[in-house]
Amino acid sequence: MKDYAETIGFLGQWGRFQQIVFFSLVATIMPNGFGAFTLVFLTDTPSHHCLVSGINLTEDWRKSVIPIRVSDCESPNSVKQCSRYRLDVVRNLSAQGYIPGMDVNLTDLEEEGCVDGWSYSKDIYESTIVSEFDLVCSNQWKQPLTSTVFFVGVLLGSFFSGQLSDRYGRKPVLFAALALQTVFTFAQVFSGSWIMFLIILFINGLGQMSNFVAALVLGSEVLTGKVRVLYSSLGTCLGFAIGYMILPLLAYFLRDWKSLSLALSLPCVAYIPFWWLMPESPRWLLSQGRVEEAEAIIRTAAKWNKVQAPRIIFEDCGEHYNVFDLLRQSSIRATTLILCFVFTMIVGYYSLSFNTAQLHENPYISCFISAVVEIPAYISSWLALLYLPRRLSVILTLVFGAVPLYLIQLVPDDLSNLSLVLEMLGKYSITTGSSLMFAYTAELYPTVLRNTATGISNTVSRIGSCIAPLLLSLGMYYKYLPHIILGTLAVVAAFAALFLPESFKKPLPETIEQMHRRER
Repeated sequence: MKDYAETIGFLGQWGRFQQIVFFSLVATIMPNGFGAFTLVFLTDTPSHHCLVSGINLTEDWRKSVIPIRVSDCESPNSVKQCSRYRLDVVRNLSAQGYIPGMDVNLTDLEEEGCVDGWSYSKDIYESTIVSEFDLVCSNQWKQPLTSTVFFVGVLLGSFFSGQLSDRYGRKPVLFAALALQTVFTFAQVFSGSWIMFLIILFINGLGQMSNFVAALVLGSEVLTGKVRVLYSSLGTCLGFAIGYMILPLLAYFLRDWKSLSLALSLPCVAYIPFWWLMPESPRWLLSQGRVEEAEAIIRTAAKWNKVQAPRIIFEDCGEHYNVFDLLRQSSIRATTLILCFVFTMIVGYYSLSFNTAQLHENPYISCFISAVVEIPAYISSWLALLYLPRRLSVILTLVFGAVPLYLIQLVPDDLSNLSLVLEMLGKYSITTGSSLMFAYTAELYPTVLRNTATGISNTVSRIGSCIAPLLLSLGMYYKYLPHIILGTLAVVAAFAALFLPESFKKPLPETIEQMHRRER
């Protein structure tokens, strides 16, 4: 096959056709930004204590019926969340006129569980799924499991969507994933139980990020030259970041979890007209031997760009491969395994993103700051893709990300702001590296396997999102242990990246043979 970019060079790089494809695809990625972190608000735990209602108590006893957590050094005045004094005892003491703390030593009273349920604070949220389904106290384990189930769905969706996209096309998978997100985000509102919510959330996760991978590959194959680099780095990631920044704004005004879910599902309906605007990948059509369809798309693009297309554009060709072709040849197998390992950096991205609660006591401001930090990272990624070799860029970002994570443990406790700056520097570098890796992966693999390979890499990265909450929990044993582990992972990944092939200023491979020759 002739070089694709050279063959369609007569279209130019930034005509009306390319502009419509560019901005339409960026728009379809925005739901991934708020979808990936919606659970930050949906699964947050409001302040709560045992419900006390329907009994006659004096005002003093009503204020004292919830025990004080006196052993808690950090918040000695906070009330216990999972127990109360026995109501029958408290009712008798109140009826006899005893005053708590004066006539009765409260610590001598027997406690009981929250047999009547819980009362949740509405200072920050009207409701979350935690308050809706009482995922507290003995059911507290269900709260982190909810996030894990969602990301397991994302993991499986990333794995299968890549193969489906290489088999049936980029465009159908892109819109199928968007439809899946829309329908099941909307369906979450009608969940009658935690189990029902969990099942719907898992199915929603299957579509989450699947459209990101399909859109990334579709744009990388349709666009050429510097526009392709701009799209695969700054375009896709800014679309994600804009969605990420929209999330806390919506969550601030819609503090009920059902209203927020409903609001997040509606924008995807606006993508229905995009089906008629967005083309299938001509590269993929050529790899399937569908030359006439590929030529029809290019001729339409020529009309939109007001240029003349040649009489014959493409020659007949066609190849069919599957996921096992990533492992058959030793050089391609090595590249695939190394890429999967380097993608463990996503553990750092999600861990540092989920750990940003310390940025501000207000969760909405905290989430917004965390999203804004990503903007300079994506701009840096775009500049690196324009001017620096891919392998060098990835290695430098990983090393620069590891250094501040190691230095955090040396910062004195009274310089908490410095620790915060170092953590944000680590997130900035690792976010830059993550953006680079998605573009880098799409450049390494041929058209017939590009979506499958990107999907496999994205699947590995989703493992990082699944274990991020568990990794952060290690901080209870040693405060800086998560940072040390993340820094070490970044250094090891940087070393592994040394063995990846270079793709800087090289055309995208169209066949397995072209990829094999490049790697040799």
